[in-house]
Amino acid sequence: MKTRPFKQVDVFTAKPYLGNPLAVVLDATGLDDAAMQSFAKWTNLSETTFLLPPTEPSADYRVRIFTPGGELPFAGHPTLGSCHAWLQAGGRPKAAGRIVQQCVAGLVPIRHEGERLVFAAPPLRRSAPSPSLLAKVAAALGLKSQQIVAAQLLDNGPVWLGLLLDDADTVLALKPDHRMLKELGQKVGVAGVPAAQDDAASPLISRSNREARAFARSNDEGIGLEVRAFAAPIGVEEDPVTGSLNASLAQWLIADGHLPERYLAAQGQCLGRAGRVHVSRDAESQVWIGGDSVTCIDGKVTL
Repeated sequence: MKTRPFKQVDVFTAKPYLGNPLAVVLDATGLDDAAMQSFAKWTNLSETTFLLPPTEPSADYRVRIFTPGGELPFAGHPTLGSCHAWLQAGGRPKAAGRIVQQCVAGLVPIRHEGERLVFAAPPLRRSAPSPSLLAKVAAALGLKSQQIVAAQLLDNGPVWLGLLLDDADTVLALKPDHRMLKELGQKVGVAGVPAAQDDAASPLISRSNREARAFARSNDEGIGLEVRAFAAPIGVEEDPVTGSLNASLAQWLIADGHLPERYLAAQGQCLGRAGRVHVSRDAESQVWIGGDSVTCIDGKVTL
């Protein structure tokens, strides 16, 4: 074991402790898979990353991403948080204005938009879920079929069952049966567009969730999508803010005309967070996912 530089970063927020925390081991040389997995389980965060020298000539650094339950080929908040930590620790990209991250899923371009980092969403594979899977997931979420506007299996490294629901209120009111979702072995991302209606006119949403939504709107107008991510199969019942899911949702929902080419997504309200995900699609149809990051812990770890 040796002492290694370490940071804990809050991602998709400019205010500490309102986003999704990420543990970053800045020098993971010499660590084997078991050591990485053990530390990720110990941090008990949705993801822990380990930075290594790249093996691809064009990459600036290589990252391995672990949940408490296993390794991911790609994930969004670890991409932004790891890049933030790498730059803050003195990392210098090979090409001006562009950082290239190497991960299991391949090379991910990252750039600055002002002070904010944004990454290019990886290619998306999507397909219609089976009626049987959709019915079982709906039951685990307590949804009626008429509340589901559209559904797709989304794969950009992680695989999510994406559900577009009839309203943001429905998303915020969900009380999933996480045991059922774990048994199904399917991560589920739900999203809904906020309705232009008075809070009091929404009987489906509890008072606490209604207050959470009102807080979010009053502090950050222009929310285009409310998102929640349920990942019990990998040991995370609900993820606070999820870059990979927001990336695949954006590629799907913009392409199918459900959302404009630029919008702001909110996630984490039901966990007491206020995550903000900035989404845009450029003229070449590349979707970019952005978010602020802030370092909360800066020190060393013995691994």
